Amino acid sequence: MYIIMIFIAGAFLVQMGLGYLQIKHFTKAYTEMRKIGKVAIGKRPGKLRAGTIVFFAINNSGKILKAKKMQGVTVMAKFRDLNGFTDKNIKTIQEEDMKHCNKLLKLAILDAANNYKIIMSGGEIPEKNSLFKNMMVKAEKVVSIKK
Repeated sequence: MYIIMIFIAGAFLVQMGLGYLQIKHFTKAYTEMRKIGKVAIGKRPGKLRAGTIVFFAINNSGKILKAKKMQGVTVMAKFRDLNGFTDKNIKTIQEEDMKHCNKLLKLAILDAANNYKIIMSGGEIPEKNSLFKNMMVKAEKVVSIKK
């Protein structure tokens, strides 16, 4: 029994350490992009497939100066340059601009463009519920129906 508990605790510590390294890498990439210009961030979390995050460094007119992506299933995923978007305007990204991208990357790019449009128009990006929050909302509905 103690061996199982030690194994679980060890796995938890390793996961925590690797997560810390990924957050550190995220912060470094964001800081690098922020030095170039405003940063539009798009994400497409993966539940069973690879999660994807994109950064676009943008000037005041919406022109993309640099693009980076992080895509992967594990905490070992790193940011890499995203080619094909430099000098395009984030407000006018179209399907043909993303023909070299996979489906999850396209969705993250569209999310970044949408986030940029919302922020630049003075809006606020709505926060998406986590898996746990969705479960709580469903449980509250079930309880309220039974009453």
